[in-house]
Amino acid sequence: MTDLKFEQKRSLSRLEAADQLAALAAALRKGGDAELEIDPWKLSLRIPADLHSEIEFEVEDGEIELEIELKWPITSAARSAPSPATATRATEERAATKRTTTKRATAKRATAKRPTAAAKRTGAKKS
Repeated sequence: MTDLKFEQKRSLSRLEAADQLAALAAALRKGGDAELEIDPWKLSLRIPADLHSEIEFEVEDGEIELEIELKWPITSAARSAPSPATATRATEERAATKRTTTKRATAKRATAKRPTAAAKRTGAKKS
């Protein structure tokens, strides 16, 4: 089931097609909230940093068909998903935090095993 569908079929000059693709390219470069004018409409899109693309080229029955398809999820998690560089940095930060936490836990265990001065005196009285 389609939540929303927009489809436009019409004849264009080569320059009109180039203008449409240039407008799409500008919206993709901008990212985030972008507006794409497709006469007579204006299409508002939220474009994330990462997209899935599919390019299809067919020659059939004396015609050439070129399809360019771009897909991305509309969920809020996908819009705010970290880039690979950000994800790597976050992983490194978690690893550094884990190493620090492990060092602290090891130091606490070593301190807990050392007898205190009071325990030494108590132990000395028993002997």
